[in-house]
Order: sequence, then C-alpha cells, then structure tokens
Amino acid sequence: MKIAEVKNGMRNVSLKGKIVEIFEVKQVYTRYGRKEVANATLKDDSGEIILTLWESQIDMVSPGDNVKIEGAFITEFKGKLQVNVPRSGKIEVI
Repeated sequence: MKIAEVKNGMRNVSLKGKIVEIFEVKQVYTRYGRKEVANATLKDDSGEIILTLWESQIDMVSPGDNVKIEGAFITEFKGKLQVNVPRSGKIEVI
C-alpha cells in the first residue's frame, strides 16, 4: 500500500518507505505508566506521513533507513494522519 492511499481508521496496514527524520523523544503518561514516544517522518513516492514510535521502536530505526511496516493502524492527531505500530505489528529495516 502507498502512503497516499491510507485513511483514518484503517487497520492491518502494510507500508514501505524511508525514514526522513526522527523528532525529539518525549516522555508521556499513558494508562500503562510513563512511556517514551517519538514521531518520525515516513516517505514513499506517493507522499509522507507521521510514524509514531514507542519505547524500543525508537532505537530500531534511523534517518535514511528504508523500512517495511506490517500490522499497523492509522489514526489522526491534530489534523494529521499517523501510522501506529502495535506490539503485534512489525517494523523492519530493509
């Protein structure tokens, strides 16, 4: 699937793209306690989207990496679409 094809609410999404940049890691409080989160920009030939990285996912990728994402879901935050990869999903550097 291409980034331009994703829509809010989609589940079990697979994408391939390049990590353009990773933003500052932030501490947030969730119902599971304090967690680290960072947003990254994921780009393919159809567009770009925010990829939300949680905890160990943050160290899995670096700017310039080509990645394959499986089992993701799409949400909207502050008017922008985001890719979220749950524990059951996968981020793989290719």
